[in-house]
Amino acid sequence: MRVFVPVLLAAAAILGLQSCKSKGSDAVVAAPTQSGTATPAAPAGADAITGTVLERIDASPYCYLRLKTAKGEVWAAVPEAKIEKGAEVTLASAMLMNNFESKTLKRTFPEIYFGNLAPAGGAPATPAAAAPAPGANPHAQVANTTATIEVGKVDKASGSDARTVAEIWAQKGSLKGKTVTVRGKVVRYSAGVMGKNWMHLQDGSGDAGKGTNDITVTSMDGAAKGDVVTAKGTVATDKDFGAGYTYSMIIEDAKVQKK
Repeated sequence: MRVFVPVLLAAAAILGLQSCKSKGSDAVVAAPTQSGTATPAAPAGADAITGTVLERIDASPYCYLRLKTAKGEVWAAVPEAKIEKGAEVTLASAMLMNNFESKTLKRTFPEIYFGNLAPAGGAPATPAAAAPAPGANPHAQVANTTATIEVGKVDKASGSDARTVAEIWAQKGSLKGKTVTVRGKVVRYSAGVMGKNWMHLQDGSGDAGKGTNDITVTSMDGAAKGDVVTAKGTVATDKDFGAGYTYSMIIEDAKVQKK
């Protein structure tokens, strides 16, 4: 599955897609693409980063925050939310990136932390999903997150638009913009990311080495890791959500039912 996600960012359901307006910055940012020279450092681990917002820069669907912490000023990037200058925030599940280049902002951050905002007044929340760092192999992360899921052989869905995961990949060009139905096991699930639920489905077909054994589905319907579900949605190809969220193929706005 060729999914390139450049930062450790998965919006918690509490964040949604609220607009954030730039404060303390004259940067005007739209449809960002982050890429380039970032080098992942060691994860920040269980330690949360708490600080006061000194500056906020919009790069939808994210906000870049300059924080005043007990250890000095740091930069952080979180899913966009309504955050006022002067607010105290806590960054959960933070990952430090060195020399991260934002082409949209036309600047390189020597050090920047990527993560999720913890609920106000509460303990840091577990991130909805952990995305690979820039330059990382997205297939490797899927393999890691599915290590405990035994997929086996899942029966193909019924109907004229039914396809296996492998068939969808093989017919990628002709299926663009068309509705398909696929049945598979949820090997990875992320709730509330950019206002939708995201799941990786596998049915035992396809080639893991080429990434054709796994397909991403977005839906307003819920599921759980390990569920066998039937998803009916629209195929999109070369989908770019901005900020480097690029999918070679994805099934969008699916109706999902358990088996």
